[in-house]
Amino acid sequence: MRLTTKGRFAVTAMIDLALRQENGPVTLAAISQRQEISLSYLEQLFGKLRRHEIVESVRGPGGGYTLARKPEEVTVADIIIAVDEPLDATQCGGKQNCHGAEHEHGVRCMTHDLWATLNAKMVEYLNSVSLKDLADQQKQKNEERGVVVVRRSQITA
Repeated sequence: MRLTTKGRFAVTAMIDLALRQENGPVTLAAISQRQEISLSYLEQLFGKLRRHEIVESVRGPGGGYTLARKPEEVTVADIIIAVDEPLDATQCGGKQNCHGAEHEHGVRCMTHDLWATLNAKMVEYLNSVSLKDLADQQKQKNEERGVVVVRRSQITA
């Protein structure tokens, strides 16, 4: 599977949103600045996420986006599929005509089943990882970065 920028940016932006929405709606401008993702690109992605009922928009002053569901109910697969990211490693896009239209319909390449199984495993894995899992991992990393290690040799009596 080749996960494109679209899928990566969508997941990154959703982690940012999950980490910050407890303080109210999060603006795309703020996500854009923190994650260094084009604002117009985020607007496109969030339009798709909203249509798939993963995020909700709040209009007016203090507006922005919030999650439409609990973070534990949103999987990475949900996010990637919502932004039209194909989860397919087969050469034929799952059509089973791996050698192209000029060959007899249904002629699969020798490795078709390998890639089709990989697709199933990828979707299974991405369905097992929730937005909450990713946000919690990020919180833990941020906390670890903030910890100052004091060695015994640095303490003077």
